Amino acid sequence: QVQLVESGGGLVQAGGSLRLSCAASGRTVSSDAMGWFRQAPGKEREFAAAISWSGGSTHYADSVKGRFTISRVHAKNTVYLQMNSLKPEDTAVYYCAVAKGPVYGSSWPQGEYEYDYWGQGTQVTVSS
Repeated sequence: QVQLVESGGGLVQAGGSLRLSCAASGRTVSSDAMGWFRQAPGKEREFAAAISWSGGSTHYADSVKGRFTISRVHAKNTVYLQMNSLKPEDTAVYYCAVAKGPVYGSSWPQGEYEYDYWGQGTQVTVSS
């Protein structure tokens, strides 16, 4: 079993930055691909970013590409999401998750069904 705890959310003005953290416990996730998802009010949860087990490859949704950066530190069993140039439409609860399988070539896990451990989420609110 893996427990994930997200932190770092909050209220920020448009154009600002936040850094989310996802700390894993229970076992190491250093061999797992990891992802960040988000769910805005009244909308379905959507994929935001993913990172390979090594951290050497990353993938982003078009809506966050160029503004968000996913990274990981194996020694801390933690994954991060650096969010810059935030927009009001980035307002959502952000979740991290452990992918069920590895990344094969350019085939990235982007569906919720491709992840099997989830954190409780952290709220990000961007004011205009």
